Amino acid sequence: MGDKPPAFAGSRDWIGTVEAALCVDHFFGVPCKIVHSPRGSGLAGQVGALYAHFQGGGGPVMLGGDADSSSKGLLGVCSVPAGPHLLVLDPHYYRGAEGLGREGMQAAGWVRWQGLASFDPASFYNLCLPQFRRDAGDGAGEN
Repeated sequence: MGDKPPAFAGSRDWIGTVEAALCVDHFFGVPCKIVHSPRGSGLAGQVGALYAHFQGGGGPVMLGGDADSSSKGLLGVCSVPAGPHLLVLDPHYYRGAEGLGREGMQAAGWVRWQGLASFDPASFYNLCLPQFRRDAGDGAGEN
């Protein structure tokens, strides 16, 4: 795309959530909304935006941080008496693991419900919410 030096292509260097948003927009024509939480403890303030995103038909959300450098894919959100939980898919999931079934994928740690209290309170987090467009013929306009 031209935003990195030529040596980046083919390297094992990482990209962040902002770069992932640029790639999704550039290669797939899907713009993304970046939501920044300066502290992990502030993720609770983003639960409403996540509910709205998923209830509106939004797809997986990319989540990355600084001190918490383990990238995450978010597939859903729920509230339970213990507080909000995010359905996290490890983005390193590989297609061969699909034979494990739901229980096997959970047991292997590929997918799990993770409470907000378990996120690093000192880490900042960026959420990348793909903004899928609804078909103009359905009367809903754009999402």
